[in-house]
Amino acid sequence: MSLGFLKGFSLFIVLLLAQVLVLNHIHLFNCATPLLYIYVVLLFQRDFPRWGMLLSCFVMGLVIDIFSNTPGLTTLTLTLMGFIRPYLLLPFLNRDSAEDIAPSMQTMGFAKFSYYTATIVFIHCLVFFSIEAFSFFNWLQWAECIGGSFLLTTILILVIENARKL
Repeated sequence: MSLGFLKGFSLFIVLLLAQVLVLNHIHLFNCATPLLYIYVVLLFQRDFPRWGMLLSCFVMGLVIDIFSNTPGLTTLTLTLMGFIRPYLLLPFLNRDSAEDIAPSMQTMGFAKFSYYTATIVFIHCLVFFSIEAFSFFNWLQWAECIGGSFLLTTILILVIENARKL
């Protein structure tokens, strides 16, 4: 087992416990819920095999669904994020960047990493809350949930990434 795998697995366990025990019970203004587990998907190396990324995202989503009582919702959204993440990462990397680069503030810079994070988190929140609502009957509540969760999750990820840099 490599050190990178152990670090990633331990980060997932910590974020899983934080999500299930604390963050799932936070609903700021009855709409904003931090979905911090997406941070693990952001940190996959560029050369990580796609089948491995899809399988990892599926298993992570399944574990979160089991503990959060959201049957299939997180599994679907994380698997989708694992599928589109390589395509979303390309515009934010330099053409001459290494194949084994791991996205972070140190390797990409603050602005590029922030845009990369915001893009993935927004798509995740859009899909997550669209499937959760499964209708656009109460579209204002739906938009508030997407916007609030997007802002809260993005800010938390950038704070954690900045703290990791120190």
